Amino acid sequence: MLALLQDEPKYGYQLRGEFEAATGATWPLNIGQVYTTLTRLERDGLVRAASSEGDGRSMYEITDAGRTELANWFQTPVARESRPRDELAIKLALALAVPGVDVSAVVQRQRMSTMQSLQELTRQKRNSAEGEISWQLVIESMIFGAEAEIRWLDHCEAMLLRHRGKPRPAPQTYDVPADQEARS
Repeated sequence: MLALLQDEPKYGYQLRGEFEAATGATWPLNIGQVYTTLTRLERDGLVRAASSEGDGRSMYEITDAGRTELANWFQTPVARESRPRDELAIKLALALAVPGVDVSAVVQRQRMSTMQSLQELTRQKRNSAEGEISWQLVIESMIFGAEAEIRWLDHCEAMLLRHRGKPRPAPQTYDVPADQEARS
């Protein structure tokens, strides 16, 4: 939101539209989410209400503190650890831990789904306008992510084949000291 307010004050609906235009509507925003974020940014002193129309709509503008925060955000690399957890990796790890789950079938279904997504993303890239560089960056990030996921699934399948027939290790147990057991 701060980046979109850099040039001039805007309404929440304008912010939503500009965000979706810049990202090709890859991550659609709920207008309630936009206004909740603006309220939090205002609370933190990063934006302020610039004016209010007679219909109750408020325009927001970035503050000096917001400009500093935005500059810091652009200068700070995104830490891999701060990204959301990887549901697929969790699913495969749990599939290996749960008896009776055909892990190879889980991998194959995921590969097919990811391949379909990759084909759709490639089609969208082909059909996008040449000058829409922000959208091209987003779509190419998604394409590279899908390609990496397919490579990782190939790796998982190879590991499963190497380990097929080996007994599963017994679940690890932890001994709780008697004095800690009493506190529980």
